[in-house]
Amino acid sequence: MREPEHTTATLAGSFLISHPGLLDPNFRRTVIILPDHSVKDGSFGFILNRPTGRVVGDLLGNKPLGHLSRIPVLNGGPVGADQLVLAAFRWHPQTKRLECRHHIALEEAESLAAKQHHTVRAFAGYAGWSAGQLDAELAQRSWLVRQADDEDVLELSRAPQMWRQLTSGFGPWFRMVAEAPDDPSLN
Repeated sequence: MREPEHTTATLAGSFLISHPGLLDPNFRRTVIILPDHSVKDGSFGFILNRPTGRVVGDLLGNKPLGHLSRIPVLNGGPVGADQLVLAAFRWHPQTKRLECRHHIALEEAESLAAKQHHTVRAFAGYAGWSAGQLDAELAQRSWLVRQADDEDVLELSRAPQMWRQLTSGFGPWFRMVAEAPDDPSLN
């Protein structure tokens, strides 16, 4: 069985995939993108696989939004769940890194949404960890870590399968657990 990676180096731009044993309902079977990670300053991320079924226009219908009105809203995490955070993602093929600019203004989000190679998403809330907290959770093996790649990011049609697909990539035991039903009594 391949051991999940964890490190105290920066994980910015990586996915956090909840370990199958993580039962916290806020994070059970989630995939989080970490735009910011620092042992000293804490970490910040967005859940990528919990679409709300709503778009920005549903929440901000009283503002002229243009293309932004059709941007999907995802449940980004339990912190600030009553706040809408706009983020723009861009894959850099040369460095093979995913850039995430977050907390961007409506005007900037509209401009970036119109550009090629940018994906704009809106998140209701976010996931946050205080200094050292995420690293302690990594040491407890609550999370699996994987570099983000352009194949996995923000395809809403893939959201229901994202956790299972990414978890399965960590080896046979993880594949078996990921393929099991969430509620074994339904098996």
